[in-house]
Amino acid sequence: MLHGFAGQVLHVDLTERQLTIEQPDEAFYRLYPGGSLMGLYYLWRMTPPGIDAFDPRNTLTFALSAPTGLPVSGQSRCTATCKSPTTGGVADSQAGGFWPAELKFAGFDAIVIRGASPTPVYLWIHDGAAELRDATHLWGHFTHDVDKLLKSELGDDKIEIAQIGPAGEKLSLFAAVMNMSNRAWGRTGIGAVMGSKNLRAIAVRGAHQPVPADKKAVVALSRRGPKLMPTRGDVENLGRYGTADTVMGQQGGGGLPTNNWDSGVMAPAAAEAISGERLYLELLRGAEQGAQDKLGRDTCYACIVRCKRVVEAEYRDQAIVPQYGGPEYETIATFGSYCGVSDLRAISYANQLCNMYGVDSISCGATLSWAMECFEQGLLTLAETDGIALHYGDAEAMLLMLEKTLRREGFGDVLAEGSAGAADRLGKGHEYVLTVKGQELPAHMPHLKRSLGLIYAVNPFGADHQSSEHDPMYHPKLYEGTPEAPGYKRYLAQIGLATPTAPKAMNPEKVEFALLTQYNYSATDVLGYCQFVFGPAWQLYGPQDMADLLAAATGWDVGVADVQQIGRRRLNLMRAYNAREGLTRDQDTLPKKLFAKPLSGGRSDGLALDPAELEWAITHYFELAGWDVETGTPRRGTLEEVGLGWVAEELNL
Repeated sequence: MLHGFAGQVLHVDLTERQLTIEQPDEAFYRLYPGGSLMGLYYLWRMTPPGIDAFDPRNTLTFALSAPTGLPVSGQSRCTATCKSPTTGGVADSQAGGFWPAELKFAGFDAIVIRGASPTPVYLWIHDGAAELRDATHLWGHFTHDVDKLLKSELGDDKIEIAQIGPAGEKLSLFAAVMNMSNRAWGRTGIGAVMGSKNLRAIAVRGAHQPVPADKKAVVALSRRGPKLMPTRGDVENLGRYGTADTVMGQQGGGGLPTNNWDSGVMAPAAAEAISGERLYLELLRGAEQGAQDKLGRDTCYACIVRCKRVVEAEYRDQAIVPQYGGPEYETIATFGSYCGVSDLRAISYANQLCNMYGVDSISCGATLSWAMECFEQGLLTLAETDGIALHYGDAEAMLLMLEKTLRREGFGDVLAEGSAGAADRLGKGHEYVLTVKGQELPAHMPHLKRSLGLIYAVNPFGADHQSSEHDPMYHPKLYEGTPEAPGYKRYLAQIGLATPTAPKAMNPEKVEFALLTQYNYSATDVLGYCQFVFGPAWQLYGPQDMADLLAAATGWDVGVADVQQIGRRRLNLMRAYNAREGLTRDQDTLPKKLFAKPLSGGRSDGLALDPAELEWAITHYFELAGWDVETGTPRRGTLEEVGLGWVAEELNL
């Protein structure tokens, strides 16, 4: 018996309107145990090399893993994979909520989608069966409205729905796929690819509970979480304040990107005005009654952390409704500090608009901040911006241009291409673009987190803050403690890291830290673990727990080294796919602005990156990873070590 997995993969050909079910054998699941790795396998095998991302032959997958749907915190995650319209390489994004667990209950480990429907359709999956239905009546509606329409149409309020919004319909390059109207597969333009296929939504419902190999071990891990919470202050704060808890910490260290990364700090009062504490006390649902803990936090399936924000407020005469959640740190930064805006209600309303239309709030907000710098520098005129003066700090101007961008109206049609695409279309402003491989930078600054900057540069799907552990977690102070409270050493040591170094250092130890934690984070994206619950440092559960849950779910003999190898296999397959699509080391770099313009103000005043240091770090990283230092492509021997010899053959290595 195949434990943990549903044992079925649904294949959808939208062009031919054909649905087929594959039942892979256990050997397949052992090599591609879910999530990103399973999706990459189908992407490679079924998508011809060199095609455009909007070609109907682009393969879009949604994949789970064995632990998905088990009653343990942090397991209800799903990875979406395809070729990216943003980077030209692999697209990869994760989302949580209840949809991933419900897909498992519906009887499937993955959905593999090819082709394009001539008219809008949605996919209805229920108890091991699937069908395509007309979605013409859903086209043009906001995400929460579609949730209500489909639940009414299908007669079940417990249906979970993944969908694009109007932005995905119009192929915005930062369009997302949403579920629960507030969880997003946000990065790399996955919503635009789904929109190009005329697939509006995927509704799922089922009652097939996964059967783990060792139920007692699963229950023990589940019960261990609440006991660990009091010893994990970062996790407790995450639950209370959400990721917005980091705003003031970033501000204090000079790492809060401000005015399109001209500075690492806002004015103190401005930063406090958009802090997680302010969000918690003033805007969460129930805040006026002082009931935030009960009413202002949402969660994912079976998770005790409850980190999702639920805002209920108003911005001028516009309601900010709970159905669209609330802003995370990245959204607060990109629509707040990036744009010089200190109005938390305006930021929360921007977050709602992003979720209504279905876009990645990081790339969307960062694109607006790029436009603001171009306007401030005189590169854009009022005639070009439809009469909207895009000055830093002007919340009204930001929201007006945001709505035009989401609707692809006027100058917003240009911005819907993202900052790099907009600069190309206009033929100017490239010096202010802050992207890697075409994807906008998230709100963590390499000036203060050197190894994170390295990962931004080499990451296969562009700059990403959740692809490795952050430098401060390897600070010597965190290794101090007693046997009762040993600090973070207990977890990082499990993956072979025991020589901490200063956050702003860039040395061989820091490069190894970057790579080994990248393997671990990569494994979470294969195994469907939430990186706020499972990880190598501050999280609730550590690397050994990751292995133990996979073993309990499947019955396999799994250790930490096996988990690391899973993450390594996924990372190598990503790099190999990018090599197949023509990406080389030339794309492994950081924006020129980070080297050319020192930061201004706060504790990071005067800091700029050193290009020679980055080049050294990339070369050393490639050597450790077993990749060719000239091209960044995995060597044949490396691919063979991780079970991907067939990939080496296809690349003629």
